[in-house]
Amino acid sequence: MRAQLIHRLTYTYDAHVSLGEQRLCLRPRGQGHQRLIEHRLTVTPQPSHSHDLLAASGDAIQRVRFLGSADQLKIEASSLVETISSAPLLDCFNGLEPPLPYPKGQLNSDLQGALAGWLPNGQHDPSAVELAQDALMGSNQQAIPFLQQLMEMIQDRVKYTQRHVGPAWPAGRTLRERVGSCRDLAWLMVESSRTVGLPARFVSGYHLADPAPDNYDLHAWAEVYLPGAGWRGFDPSAGQEINDRYIVLAASSKPVLTAAVSGTFSGPPGTKSELIWSIKATVIGGNPTPSLTTTAQAA
Repeated sequence: MRAQLIHRLTYTYDAHVSLGEQRLCLRPRGQGHQRLIEHRLTVTPQPSHSHDLLAASGDAIQRVRFLGSADQLKIEASSLVETISSAPLLDCFNGLEPPLPYPKGQLNSDLQGALAGWLPNGQHDPSAVELAQDALMGSNQQAIPFLQQLMEMIQDRVKYTQRHVGPAWPAGRTLRERVGSCRDLAWLMVESSRTVGLPARFVSGYHLADPAPDNYDLHAWAEVYLPGAGWRGFDPSAGQEINDRYIVLAASSKPVLTAAVSGTFSGPPGTKSELIWSIKATVIGGNPTPSLTTTAQAA
C-alpha cells in the first residue's frame, strides 16, 4: 500500500510565550515492512535550530529550538509512505519455539528494556500478571495462540473509547475502569506480554482502515518480539495482527517517548494553550480518506 499523509498541529496560546525545545515524532518509519519515500516538515515560527537524530528505539526523531516569543506554533508533516505485507507468522518459525513463559536467557540482551515492568521496584503490575495467566490457559503455552487469546480477553474486559489527552493508563487502571483508549489497550497488551517473557513495546502511528472511518486520529498498538519473526505488530483495539494499512511513526518501551510532539513553553502565569490537529491520508490509487479536525487542551 502507498499512502500520502499530511499531519497538522496548531498550538495557540492566549499570550506571547517563549517556546522551549520540541521533540517531534512525525517522521514515519523507513525500514522493515515500511518504506519512507518522501518526508517534509514545516514549522512556524522558523526554528533557530533543528536537527534529526536516531533514537535508542531506532526511530528518526526531530528536535527544534526557537528564539524570541510567539503566540502560536504550527507544525505540518507531509509524508509519502509505502508498506508491504509481512510473511505469515507460522512461516517464520521452525517448530522449535520454547513454551511460554520465554526464558530470559534465550533472548538477546538488547531486548531487556522491552521486558521490564513499570512499577518503581521493577515488578510488573499484578493486574497484567493475572490477565496474562488467564490468557495462557488454553493457549498450550505457545506465543501466537497466547497473543490471540490476550487480545480477545482485552476486548472482552475493556470497552474501547476515545481519549485524546493524557498518558497511557497502567494495566490496573484500565482493567478497573473497564474502558480505555487505543493507547490504554496497547499498553495493557505490552505489560501483559512482558510478564510471560515476550519483549513488547508501544507503537504510535496511523491505521488507514478500509472502509475509512468518519474521522481519523493517531492510533496506538503493541509490537511483540518473536524469535524468528522479529518485531510484529498486534492491535488489541481491533483484535488482530497489523497489516499493510498500519503506518508506524514511533515505537518505544515507554509510551511517553512516542508522543507526536512533546516540549515546553514559558509565559505569564496562568497562560492557557489550545491544540487543534488534523490528519489527512490518501491511499494512492484508491479513494481519499477523510480528515479529522479536533480541539483539545494541550497537556
